Amino acid sequence: MKEYTQHPGKAVETGEKFEYVMAISLDPRVGYKEGVIRCITNRSGDVATSGYIDRSVLHKVHGDSLNHFSIGERLVIKNQDEIVSQLSGGKLDFLGLEDPDIFIDEKTGLMHLYFTMPFHNKGGHGMLIHLGHAVGKDLDSLEMTMPVLMDEGAGGAKEVSIAPANKRGVHYNLVESSASDDEFTYSTVRTAIAEDMGKSWKFGETVFHPKEHDIPWIGGHASPGPLFPKNFIDVGEGKLLGVINGREANQRVGGEIKYGMFSVGLFVYDYENGKIDWVSHEPFIQDSEARTITFASQFVEQGKGSGILYAHVDDSFVRAYTLNADEIKELLP
Repeated sequence: MKEYTQHPGKAVETGEKFEYVMAISLDPRVGYKEGVIRCITNRSGDVATSGYIDRSVLHKVHGDSLNHFSIGERLVIKNQDEIVSQLSGGKLDFLGLEDPDIFIDEKTGLMHLYFTMPFHNKGGHGMLIHLGHAVGKDLDSLEMTMPVLMDEGAGGAKEVSIAPANKRGVHYNLVESSASDDEFTYSTVRTAIAEDMGKSWKFGETVFHPKEHDIPWIGGHASPGPLFPKNFIDVGEGKLLGVINGREANQRVGGEIKYGMFSVGLFVYDYENGKIDWVSHEPFIQDSEARTITFASQFVEQGKGSGILYAHVDDSFVRAYTLNADEIKELLP
């Protein structure tokens, strides 16, 4: 058996309401049969070219199995309008909630939902991208707080990867951020330091910058994906194996910036110290139908040595892949 098996068909039925869906996140307390997903209400531009804009909402999903989910009602978050109004100040265009990630606090039993909050400058170019947060007992009782990470010229924060607490009780979570040079803007991976998962976090160091590594498949953009539990693959004390999403270097073609292929790779994360020890030199998963994007968002362990990874393809639909731990181990240093 190879490292992964691509499931046939789509993991999420979009129905007639949405043409594009992406970024599924599931609640472990109900056997991963319920969760949330990002649904695109409007898309302008091409996902393979810089400058495209998606407008999004979050909806609940319900699964009759781990292979098939249906989209339910829109996710209602108390206090959302008030927080959005405060952040926009009447001058910024809010594009909607994106990229949900569910975290269950085992000590309190509370659900924390994190999401990207992008604001576009109405008067011209530029974006502010905050990492938003809501908390409640379940998906039906969420209340939005101020973002845990505010984009204040720090490159923004999105696509959070939740790390376990280290021995000091601190979470060195990972987020996608950004950095620019004279030619391009790069997606980078930074630590996001949380002493309390429900209160304000702090930006930490940039732990992976594509330009600083000679790894072609992740030469332009990097974004942290799910971390595997130790029961699936154990890579040592204080460390976890996970998937990292990477894109080839940008290319300037006829005045436009063209994106390369986005693929799923592997990385080893030292969550005790907030350091990335290793990134695979080759991609791990490229969907058979992907024109430009395969992007992982959720992992579900199924049994000894097996699990399901969910990824979205071309920011359009969600696919499931069965992972084989024994084969994956052969790829590790």
